[in-house]
Amino acid sequence: MAGVPHEPAGDTDRLRALEDEIVQLKEAVCSHAVVDQAIGMMVALGRVTPDEGWAVLKEVSQHTNTKLRTVAELVLTWGREGEMPPEIRAALEDALDRYGPTQIPGTQIPGTQIPGAPPD
Repeated sequence: MAGVPHEPAGDTDRLRALEDEIVQLKEAVCSHAVVDQAIGMMVALGRVTPDEGWAVLKEVSQHTNTKLRTVAELVLTWGREGEMPPEIRAALEDALDRYGPTQIPGTQIPGTQIPGAPPD
């Protein structure tokens, strides 16, 4: 009867550990991309710096007890579909009020004129 080659137990454990590490690294890369995209949305829509965008997302995560990646995913979904859970939206608006400008781009305060826009 021919013997079946077996890997030594140490090699099997090491292989399993490396496979687990690969999965974790793939998840981290994906998570990092999602967070970076959400920071980009904060920069573009909230008119904040990238560091401030990161701080906004982190603050929303902490104040809503929601994982940062989940907050970032919700921001991206909001950008695509226009929907966001009310508690996340409220925390996001509060954080952007603290970090961002006093006026959102494209909005007009009554009685003012947006540069380059046709008169009312």
